[in-house]
Amino acid sequence: MSIPKSLEAAIATTRFGLGAKPGEIQAASGAPREWLKSQIGRSGAEQPSGLPGSADRIAALLDYQKQIGMLKRAAAPADPSGAAQDSAMSDQQGAKIQEQRKQLIAPLEEGVREEIFSRTRLAIATDAAFRERWCLFWANHFTVSTVKLQSAILAGAFEREAIRPNIFGRFEDLLVASSTHPGMLVYLDQERSAGPGSMAGMFRHMGLNENLAREILELHTVGADAGYSQADVTEFARALTGYSIGGPREPQEKQGRFLFRPQLHEPGARTVMGRTYEPGEGQVRAILSDLAANPNTAQHIARKLAAHFVADDPPPELVARLRDAYRHSSGDLSHLAASLIDAPEAWSAEARKFKTPYEFVVSGYRAAGAQPNDPAKEVVQPLTFLGQRPFAAPQPNGWSDLATDWAAPDALVKRLSWASRFSAFYVPKDTAPVDAAMAALGDRLSAAARTAIARAETRFEAFSILLMSPEFQRR
Repeated sequence: MSIPKSLEAAIATTRFGLGAKPGEIQAASGAPREWLKSQIGRSGAEQPSGLPGSADRIAALLDYQKQIGMLKRAAAPADPSGAAQDSAMSDQQGAKIQEQRKQLIAPLEEGVREEIFSRTRLAIATDAAFRERWCLFWANHFTVSTVKLQSAILAGAFEREAIRPNIFGRFEDLLVASSTHPGMLVYLDQERSAGPGSMAGMFRHMGLNENLAREILELHTVGADAGYSQADVTEFARALTGYSIGGPREPQEKQGRFLFRPQLHEPGARTVMGRTYEPGEGQVRAILSDLAANPNTAQHIARKLAAHFVADDPPPELVARLRDAYRHSSGDLSHLAASLIDAPEAWSAEARKFKTPYEFVVSGYRAAGAQPNDPAKEVVQPLTFLGQRPFAAPQPNGWSDLATDWAAPDALVKRLSWASRFSAFYVPKDTAPVDAAMAALGDRLSAAARTAIARAETRFEAFSILLMSPEFQRR
């Protein structure tokens, strides 16, 4: 069943995009599908500007660790037993060291906030919101989280270096880029994984780590239902040994970058999911290539995309359409994106996806035609309060986008609290509240919401009603 072009334009900017900016629905109204397709490009997604690369981030971490080591050595008692130390002096010295530690770590923590702020401002400002949403989907698919300091400093750089340039290329290239990036290697403890038969395993008693192998199989490619075994995980983990990062002992041009360490690598052929891979540097690449081409990967990605863009329980026809698009194009993500846009199931008039906190905040700023200015108070703190601080997913499977995980009563109360504070500062001042609502939602604005907004006692209250309306909360 066809829907009016005006409603298609509203859907294009809210369901496929990140919420409409003033004038955006009108810009999309001529040919909504073509407007979306124009955002697909081999160069990938826009980049937040002015941020250091992963090598620079790692250099800063290494310097921090060096300074901490110097502090600890300076604080060590001259008498190894420590018996001669006065306890009061020891407490005073400990407090001083803690204060120095805070000062040393502050620039690293500020770097994480810079990544969050720059990425959020880009999402708010972009004229290509479908491209940004597509990028955010893949960044969440290949999650690197700030759950520990080492990965915290790399999460933003990982997205900028491994994800954004590759979102419209081949899935295999995106898989390789993510699997070899220092951010992923550090996050999943791969950089020191050693095969039991490797030099490091035999003589330095280093052990095998299966995290990266397991997550590539379960989350990034074929999915948990693909029928692989624990033996497949272990074999893949053995193949991945040697994937590491250049440290302070390497030449400067290799520090903080992907590095293959033969002394960590488990020698020999590996058998993963019924296929045997010969020894050599190409072993892992061959495994990744086969995983990218596996029909289970096509199915896993198709369902996840359909669930993200259309419905928590997506139409089987849409999943099949996306699966076939992936397989027939050999994992061409540009073709996959175009197939999603062309799919009639993606254009249902009913909005069935509930916004995550990040989507809610970004769409709020876009509806207001405003930009945050204070990284901590206007971005990091509100998103933390709402439960979705960027780059901080609690598990490697990333943030959920299911309504059941975000629509609990206490979560809605928090959204209302944020919407009220936000409206007090960012309500559009030169636009009537109903006009601002139409600019944000277009034909998706219901008569009930329109009436409530029109009857509000103040402009602030009217904008809060818009932000908390069912139409704005859903996409």
